[in-house]
Amino acid sequence: MGLLLVADTEKEHLSLGSGRVGLRNIGNTCFLNAVVQCLSHTRSLRDYCLLMSYRDEKFSKEEAKLMAAFSQVLSGLWVENEGDAVVNPQRFYSIFKEAVPHFCGYSQQDAQEFLRFLLDKLHTEINRRPYVRRTGKEPQQKFARFRISEEAAAMWKKHLERDDSGIVDMFSGQLRSSLHCSVCSHYSNTFDVFCDLSLPIPKRSSAGGVTLRDCLDLFSQEEKLDKENSPMCERCNRHTECTKRLSIQRFPQVIVIHLNRFTTSRWSISKSTVHVSFPLTDLDLGRYGPVDSGPVLYDLYAICNHTGTVNMGHYTACCSDKNGWCFYNDSSVSAVSEHQLQTNQAYVLFYQRSNSTTAVRK
Repeated sequence: MGLLLVADTEKEHLSLGSGRVGLRNIGNTCFLNAVVQCLSHTRSLRDYCLLMSYRDEKFSKEEAKLMAAFSQVLSGLWVENEGDAVVNPQRFYSIFKEAVPHFCGYSQQDAQEFLRFLLDKLHTEINRRPYVRRTGKEPQQKFARFRISEEAAAMWKKHLERDDSGIVDMFSGQLRSSLHCSVCSHYSNTFDVFCDLSLPIPKRSSAGGVTLRDCLDLFSQEEKLDKENSPMCERCNRHTECTKRLSIQRFPQVIVIHLNRFTTSRWSISKSTVHVSFPLTDLDLGRYGPVDSGPVLYDLYAICNHTGTVNMGHYTACCSDKNGWCFYNDSSVSAVSEHQLQTNQAYVLFYQRSNSTTAVRK
């Protein structure tokens, strides 16, 4: 007997299996299979999909076709039955390609790009707010007399007035970009919503490894901008030399960390094989947030790996469940030990907040 999933508002019970089920490769779809396995082990998302909670929340009266197909795949992976040991994602992928034609054909695709498109399309279908067409770039609001926390909260509230869904509840955070003018010393802040953090990897030889903290430090370190690349200073009313720093203003329940292994130059794309070590538990991101954040702890539960080269690559996943870690290679599934997780193939890391004050369905 597996886990028993119970809806909050209805006495609906689903008996869950182990979740250790493979996905059929239907033609260069290892990128899809790896990402879906990682999302399948995002417990709050899994439960939300299997209980079809989105049906009572979404504003649109149109059928959420992609969400329904995605939920059907998760059901095949988790709902306890005597069915096939491998799930075919063909219908889900067909519906996804209708929404994102860029993924048509059988060429190799990027897993992180697929993840971004998928979460965006799922969010759009189940948005609790009505669709509003955006007309160009909106002017930034001025909050000169407000504290940073008040300014950030106002921008987050404005975001939720248009974009509010179960996907936002789980995956969305808020980045703060702080600019300091070197001429008049004026500080200004802009706030952007993110569903993943794309981190640069410090340059090392392939034999010399780095840590995830090194990547986070590089991401958040102060950057000098010259006049040609700087935005307009609000006080000087002209382009000036300035410094820019990124930090996390609002931490998501699930943080997806993309290790940016692929670098595009004018003539080619290259891949970094630097080993990036990362904590399995208690990743503390508090130092990258507001000064009063305190510890902000996350536990790792899934990894999307990329092996091979730019032109001949393959995606796999490692995911954690109540029985330990498991390795997912398309239709093949096998147990894996914790010491086998740390490789130079790690590409996208999935962490769940462990010390949040916000209640999340487990």
